[in-house]
Amino acid sequence: MSSNDSARQQVLGEGVMSTGEGTRIFPDVEACIDCGGCVVACKRTWDIPRDDQRISISTMMEGEMGAGGLNANSAAALNQGQSPGETAIPMQCYHCEEAPCVSVCPTDSLIKKENDFVSVRDDLCVGCQYCLSACPFGAPQFPESDSASAQLFGTGGTMDKCTMCEERQEVGKGPACAEECATDALLVGDASQIANELDKRNSDSFFNDEAMEIIFGSEEAEEFTQ
Repeated sequence: MSSNDSARQQVLGEGVMSTGEGTRIFPDVEACIDCGGCVVACKRTWDIPRDDQRISISTMMEGEMGAGGLNANSAAALNQGQSPGETAIPMQCYHCEEAPCVSVCPTDSLIKKENDFVSVRDDLCVGCQYCLSACPFGAPQFPESDSASAQLFGTGGTMDKCTMCEERQEVGKGPACAEECATDALLVGDASQIANELDKRNSDSFFNDEAMEIIFGSEEAEEFTQ
């Protein structure tokens, strides 16, 4: 690696392996310590109101120990049918290859762009919240929604979600959440890079096979089983 490449990696952060077209963002749940740094970075970068967020950290089985010998590897515990113990999972839009939000949107407000990012066209969103029902990761947010009226009239407000900091990536920077993650728990790169990094860390993908195929597509999901 050249000195310039080395300096760039230091700027990007160890979790960001590449940027731009074809990149994905994916959590290493073993590294997440639920510090909230990613949430703060996102809010500060994009001026997100205090009560809204584009990334959140879901904690399951809080305070519980994992199965013997597997307390530091919740994904392996799940694969073995054992208790994973307390696990923190950064949840945001993963810009899925087989994005269910795109397939159910009745107005084509949600699109999969040529660079692989899933984008919202605000002027076409009617607030029906079909995307919220379809997304298994809870990514779509409706900051100005009235859930009761949305069910009756489709007036849930304009959908908002993680953009994967597309503008930052266009100039070679990584997503703000990944750049500022203290433990490099948010991985950014192509499927092969992410799978290799998890392997180097002796970590595993936390999601099941169905979810992995949604995120990466059936072909690239195989990178995580090799």
